[in-house]
Amino acid sequence: MISSSLADLVPRLAAARVLCVGDVMLDRFVHGSVERISPEAPIPVLRVRESRMMLGGAGNVVRNVVALGGACTFLSVTGSDPAGAEVARLLAEEPRVTPGLVQLASRRTSVKTRYLAGGQQLLRADEETVAPLDAADALRLIDKARQHLEPGTGLVLSDYGKGVLSEDVTRALIALGREKGCPVIVDPKGRDFSRYRGATVLTPNRKELAEATGLPTDTDTEVAAACNAVIGVCGVDAVLATRSQDGMTLVTAGGGVVHLPAEAREVFDVSGAGDTVIATLVGALSVGAPLEDACRLANLAAGIVVGRVGTATVPGADLMAAIHHQDLSASEARVVETDEAAERVARWRRQGLRIGFTNGCFDLLHPGHVSLLRQARATCDRLIVGLNSDASVRRLKGPTRPVQSEMARATVLASLAGVDLVVIFTEDTPLALIERLMPDILVKGADYTEDQVVGGAVVKAAGGRVVLARLEDGHSTTATLARVHGSPTGGKTP
Repeated sequence: MISSSLADLVPRLAAARVLCVGDVMLDRFVHGSVERISPEAPIPVLRVRESRMMLGGAGNVVRNVVALGGACTFLSVTGSDPAGAEVARLLAEEPRVTPGLVQLASRRTSVKTRYLAGGQQLLRADEETVAPLDAADALRLIDKARQHLEPGTGLVLSDYGKGVLSEDVTRALIALGREKGCPVIVDPKGRDFSRYRGATVLTPNRKELAEATGLPTDTDTEVAAACNAVIGVCGVDAVLATRSQDGMTLVTAGGGVVHLPAEAREVFDVSGAGDTVIATLVGALSVGAPLEDACRLANLAAGIVVGRVGTATVPGADLMAAIHHQDLSASEARVVETDEAAERVARWRRQGLRIGFTNGCFDLLHPGHVSLLRQARATCDRLIVGLNSDASVRRLKGPTRPVQSEMARATVLASLAGVDLVVIFTEDTPLALIERLMPDILVKGADYTEDQVVGGAVVKAAGGRVVLARLEDGHSTTATLARVHGSPTGGKTP
């Protein structure tokens, strides 16, 4: 299951080793309230409440890498100014970061100041130098990268177009990454992506992709075509296009296309979301994750970070919580009404798939249930479980049953890998449901005979068959409850 592979991947991010090279910035957030309009001009007056600073630009990639548990060496350039000193101080506070800043008196440290009130940005003011490094400073940066880049390290080039990653520096770093066998992930800028030739993955947003290719990027098909154009012209292994509310699209040089829907439940601030994506992506790739899994994890991280204000980070614990939420949502999506089940059965049949069906109360799930479901799934391509409703269980088992509600029982069943659909029925038997779905294979425990299986005659008359699954001795909900209450008894598996 996809969620299982992602859950296994998150703890491994603590072993990630990343070299990040790019344009560092100082993000300043000024929070306050607006209560009036200025008499001097038709603009709001912000009453400042607090101001805070944090690493931005490529520095936010670094923050995200370490938030996920990884270690990061960071190479960048600042000015010899108070903002540059603040960048150095903030880097020193980050755990597992090895800074490699080059301070230049000729440059101004990039500062982005955002003014906010009521959770909304009112204005952003930028102070910066936008100019390429001179030849000597560029060589210093490349030499530092050569000292720190080792096999097994992920290399990130975080290009914000301020001049640290000139064309020559970029090409030299990509060549160095390839030489060391390291994944090279580039967050690109500008219209000419050919400067990133040889990179492993480019991560443009929709606007950047459109500007670099001159192609439309509104639909899934158009985005995939534009990504393929970049791959063809630039010779990269893959493009991961970030598409805001439309999620992401991964296109590989081998022709693979995967569209990932947006995972955000609420969007407050998209600042730095691209940094979160690239940090998660490079962390996952550096520990050997398959590219698609790495992109799915990055998509999940982006969905979390846009729900937070400011250039936020996503700790590994938050990623695990989101994966668990996905599991629950996926389980709930497998619990359907009869009409929806019939539609899915019709689609599966058109695909030539065999439909299996079993049923029961499944009150307290035990090894006997698991064995029955595993055997049932082995007989078919898609397994549907008919589940007695609470009222039906009470009529069959007595007023003290079920122990768990029908939705609790359905959610647990739907979370099992071998179960494709769960349908709750209110009658005492599933006969009406079986007649509606008409499965190819009807599975029941071997404590029944074929002629006792409800719906067996209907299924066989339609050309299907009945399968009696072997039982696991000593397991039943009734027996379990009897042991709890001190009165040994027996009971059938479901």
